[in-house]
Amino acid sequence: MIGTGGAGLHADLLDRIGTQVAGGELAPGAVLRADELVERYGVSRTVVREAVRVLESMGLVQSRRRVGTTVAPRERWNVHDPQVIRWRLDGPDRDDQLRSLSELRQGVEPVAAMLAASRATPEQCGELVGAVMDMTVHGRAGDLAAYLEADVRFHRTLLAASGNEMLAAMDGVVAEVLAGRTRHDLMPARPEPVAIRLHGDVADAVRSGDAAAADAAMRAILTEAATAVREVTGDPPEPRSG
Repeated sequence: MIGTGGAGLHADLLDRIGTQVAGGELAPGAVLRADELVERYGVSRTVVREAVRVLESMGLVQSRRRVGTTVAPRERWNVHDPQVIRWRLDGPDRDDQLRSLSELRQGVEPVAAMLAASRATPEQCGELVGAVMDMTVHGRAGDLAAYLEADVRFHRTLLAASGNEMLAAMDGVVAEVLAGRTRHDLMPARPEPVAIRLHGDVADAVRSGDAAAADAAMRAILTEAATAVREVTGDPPEPRSG
């Protein structure tokens, strides 16, 4: 049986099933029978229907005539959904998920930084600088939760400052990557000063309207982040090109 309360029951059941699907415990084609879920988790049919409806909206399950609700193949999943990302980071393919997310960020955030250099409002520039200042304070104190909050605020602001709604809509993905690194102890005990300095370089380049410098600094941030994760996980370094 899981938690109590309507909203809590729904969220708990959703998290249980989502984790099992994303982690491979429930393989593609596995049938989810309402009666079994009601009995196993001690919830009502209404809670089961609502959880399945949300999973279906994420592409994790699908309804088929004469079969019922089944786990969908991975290619149908909405892999940009922050909750799907969270479940995958909690599962056995965490390293592959981190690699995919790192590659995605490399194609998104440098472009956002370049655009922000010509489109950011004064308020957004101030928010970027403020976030860097908070990262500095919390990084020195070793307060990773507060550091994460400031880091997420920086990247959300930068994506919004691009003035491109498609890029801005990636904020949930980036926030989940940053949160996942902290949640799974893939951050150093104290954030690297060089990482904070690079965020400051991006903020300065955006404020001064230097698109090339903003692009370069953002690429350096992503390279530093990927290196930090590899050092914590013990993965070998990426091969150099050229």
